[in-house]
Amino acid sequence: MPSNDDIERRLSHNEALFRKVNEAIERGLWPGEGQQPVRFRCECARMTCNVAIELTVAEYEAVRANPRRFLVRDGHQVDELDVVVERHPRYVVVEKGGTAGVEAEESDPRGS
Repeated sequence: MPSNDDIERRLSHNEALFRKVNEAIERGLWPGEGQQPVRFRCECARMTCNVAIELTVAEYEAVRANPRRFLVRDGHQVDELDVVVERHPRYVVVEKGGTAGVEAEESDPRGS
């Protein structure tokens, strides 16, 4: 049976994959497009999640300012791993602690 740390690492790995997708979405924008809402992927741990969340680049950058934070649809947070630190009408921001937080920092594509 997997340990809690193993489960946290696996779930964090899933979230990190979606974060990399969002980083690619942001890099692919044309100059000036960042002022309009952009469709980013929900960064939850559900591998089958295909929810798009619209927010501006500035809103996304506010989430990405902390490598332990992820953008998710409300209700997609994992209570055992996530602490909701912000609530917005279209999304919530969750922060990872413990093993999941360390994994989030280590997998940060920006190398914080």
